[in-house]
Amino acid sequence: VFGAYTWAHERVDVARLAFFALFAQQHRGQESAGIATSDGRSSRVHKGMGLVTQVFDNEKLSPLTGHIGIGHNRYSTTGGSHLANAQPYLIETMHGPLAVGHNGNLTNAKSLRGALLQRGVGLTSSTDSEVITQMLAAPPPDGEPDGADWLKRIENLMRSAEGAYSVVVLTRDAVWAFRDVLGLRPLCVGELLGESGRALGYAVASESCALATVGARFLREVQPGEVVRIDSRGLTSFPVRVGEMKPSLCVFEYVYFARPDTNLESQTVHQARQRCG
Repeated sequence: VFGAYTWAHERVDVARLAFFALFAQQHRGQESAGIATSDGRSSRVHKGMGLVTQVFDNEKLSPLTGHIGIGHNRYSTTGGSHLANAQPYLIETMHGPLAVGHNGNLTNAKSLRGALLQRGVGLTSSTDSEVITQMLAAPPPDGEPDGADWLKRIENLMRSAEGAYSVVVLTRDAVWAFRDVLGLRPLCVGELLGESGRALGYAVASESCALATVGARFLREVQPGEVVRIDSRGLTSFPVRVGEMKPSLCVFEYVYFARPDTNLESQTVHQARQRCG
């Protein structure tokens, strides 16, 4: 996954940033790719089956205008290899557009899906990622007296969802990112810098190699159970206390998933592999 919020006056081509970030993370998923963007008023999305370079070209990237964006490469786990299961999902809510990209697997997806269907929510795919999207689209049980409270919605999701999830969320005017309490899948955050070194915004990605590719300075990993918001106010962190906080990064990140130059838990994947022999 990838997400970026850039300062509107800098006029950064965020769709092109997402393209190169997804290209750097192509090893994480090669079935489908997608990018959703927002200009603060409206949102748009393009996704397709295949590699990043097969799904996108200049013609496909040009309509994806805006200074906010998220992207996703898919490696199918829950749900088959079909266009309907490609991400990000983009839907319209009473508080504007909502787009979601998810890396991981919900172990209780079946029961969550059943609860949505019982409420009358229509689903178009077979993925647990669409379940996450529809759960975020619903207001929290105690309501939202002051308008959309995305943090409360995310907290509500995190209390219900079990399993692995690193998620990027695009709203009309912000990018949200959060990680399950065990930290099973990786997620990191960086500061986007221009050629002269001036700050252009912030970005989140599954792997630090994607941040380096788009000229972002790696800041840190998003902590297990942490929610990060990036908007016009900058980068804000919200630790969410749900369930037992026991960091348990999937060892397969070191064995197989992650790129050798990616930084995980204060070490490069290459260094860890060398020490493992």
